[in-house]
Amino acid sequence: MKHKNDVDLHFNRNNFAEKTDYHANQITNFYKALYQVNDIVLGIIFLIGSFLFFKDTTVFTGTVLFVIGSIQMTMRPVISFIHDMKLAHYYKKRYKEELEEARIQKLEKDPK
Repeated sequence: MKHKNDVDLHFNRNNFAEKTDYHANQITNFYKALYQVNDIVLGIIFLIGSFLFFKDTTVFTGTVLFVIGSIQMTMRPVISFIHDMKLAHYYKKRYKEELEEARIQKLEKDPK
């Protein structure tokens, strides 16, 4: 049973796809870039942290970098989750707008 607030995740079935795709691609590209930058910085931090473990005097700094890297690894699914929620919200909003436009067009054709 569908609830009235459920989001239709079959995006390509809607007839506003062309208008919607541009904005959806902007959202996706932003979060994709954010995800990739996070991964690059994560790799650099772990690499530097690994080298710092070679000397006893820099082990603490290396450990700090590993903790920072671990936090960044936690950010990866958070970034993906936020991306998915933004897209779902956007598509839900567009779907409601499309329904309203269809309702108005129907009223204009048959004002009974």
